[in-house]
Amino acid sequence: MGLPHVTATVRNPAEPEKSWQGLFLVDTGATDCLVPRQHLEEIGLAPKGERIYSLADGSEHRMSVTTADVEFMGEVVGATIVMADEESEPLLGVTALESVGIEVDPRNQELKRLPFVRLR
Repeated sequence: MGLPHVTATVRNPAEPEKSWQGLFLVDTGATDCLVPRQHLEEIGLAPKGERIYSLADGSEHRMSVTTADVEFMGEVVGATIVMADEESEPLLGVTALESVGIEVDPRNQELKRLPFVRLR
């Protein structure tokens, strides 16, 4: 059983006709989404700030972030997106999932829609 992937579209909220679509690894260990910088720049997104992120190997890195609309599984969410290196795999973080009421079923590693969105 592998980790789930989902096709998602990232849109520039100021110019919704500008978008990029890709296959994202669903990463419940990641708070925010991550997309290679060049795809974000191609749709007119620029850094809005920087944050220090702790990676899976325990190292810490200061990385640029931006915001965008992310559409997946028929839902749209405003998300913080880390502007990553060119070779990075796009990640869909837990904040985007939980914001629209979708979680990963731990038994079969499939995405499942909850009957509601949690507010607590």
